[in-house]
Amino acid sequence: MTERLDRNEQAPGAGESAVAAAEQSDASTPICFVVDEEPAMRHFLSLILHGAGVDTEEFPDGETFRKAMDRRAPDLVFLNIGLESADAIESVIGLGKRGYFGFVQLMSSRGSAVLEHVKSVGEQHRLQMLPVLKKPFETSAILAIMQELKLGHGSPQAARVGLDEALNNQWIEFWYQPKIDLRKKQLAGVEAFARCRHPQYGILNPGAFMPGATEGELVSLSELAIASVLKAGQRFGKLGVNVRFAVNIPVNALVKISIPDLVRAHREQTDHWPGLIIDVTEEQIVTDLALATEMTRRLSHVNVKLAIDDFGRGYSSLARLKELPFAELKLDRTFVTDCGTDKVNAPLCKTVIDLAHNFGSLAVAIGIEKASDALALTSMGCDIGQGFLLGQPMPEDRFVSLLRQRAAGQGRQLPAAANG
Repeated sequence: MTERLDRNEQAPGAGESAVAAAEQSDASTPICFVVDEEPAMRHFLSLILHGAGVDTEEFPDGETFRKAMDRRAPDLVFLNIGLESADAIESVIGLGKRGYFGFVQLMSSRGSAVLEHVKSVGEQHRLQMLPVLKKPFETSAILAIMQELKLGHGSPQAARVGLDEALNNQWIEFWYQPKIDLRKKQLAGVEAFARCRHPQYGILNPGAFMPGATEGELVSLSELAIASVLKAGQRFGKLGVNVRFAVNIPVNALVKISIPDLVRAHREQTDHWPGLIIDVTEEQIVTDLALATEMTRRLSHVNVKLAIDDFGRGYSSLARLKELPFAELKLDRTFVTDCGTDKVNAPLCKTVIDLAHNFGSLAVAIGIEKASDALALTSMGCDIGQGFLLGQPMPEDRFVSLLRQRAAGQGRQLPAAANG
């Protein structure tokens, strides 16, 4: 559990079950309506907004959106202007007639003149029209809008606290990021990231509480992380979501933890338990593969596997080996970024992916933020992806809400779960 936690990102509390909380509509949670004929765009925006602590409802056209306004007024509307702008204009006029007090964010790949015209119609009807958003846009643009409007979690405060203080006051919680099967486009796993919920500063990222942590504090955090994800796995299992959780732990803490005891105490009691992944960074383990092999042997009987994180720079020292004791090789995000267009990064990614497969490991790409990179990685045979494009780290209740929304969109319904 090191500062590496921040590098898979950029940017439920204990007690009441997050699963139970997700089954109730919290009126205090902001909500955005997303209106776009493209399912992929609606999905992309919902992922970002869910991760920012904002609920969403998705609509394929203006007609269904306008009907939904009869039952609930959202805090913000993302309204796409398609090839025919008449539908968007009708929706804007309808909002004006209703006296809508929220914000309207127009978006489109059409020319600026069309966007400005629809925006002017909204302003004539006294709507709060935000600056138009030209497609394609990056995740950062959406997060900036949320920050400006003060919707959702907001940006972490620039504060510092000691890890010992955070642990002693039970301020540490774990947020979850989806790991997506790039070929099947479905949930393949979940990775946990530590957060500090400070009573004064709000949500703090690891950079605010990890620097200067002692070895003993890292061991305590690592034990807490493993116990927490195992308990979360039980709650997800009750929802019918049986995927492997992952947590990253520094090697010097890993060797001091009795992982089999933690697993036996907290794992889901089922014959089909998917197991646990522990990520260790390349720089910490590549020089001591004998230790990795021994840990793999020691943990295999409790279905715990190792993954090598931030992989790529140590390729030359590993390529000559006959076997590697890792279930996953996670490509360093510096290789993943722009791999769809960069003539240097693309072959590097392909080389690492092939190496992983040669050793019988899964290839995992972290830090995916662009659709072009996701498509390129899929064509290269990469197995799993993580990143803002696919879903950012979010509190457990947000994650469960997203799962419910995805299931509803596919005509399914996740079962209710009791408090865990």
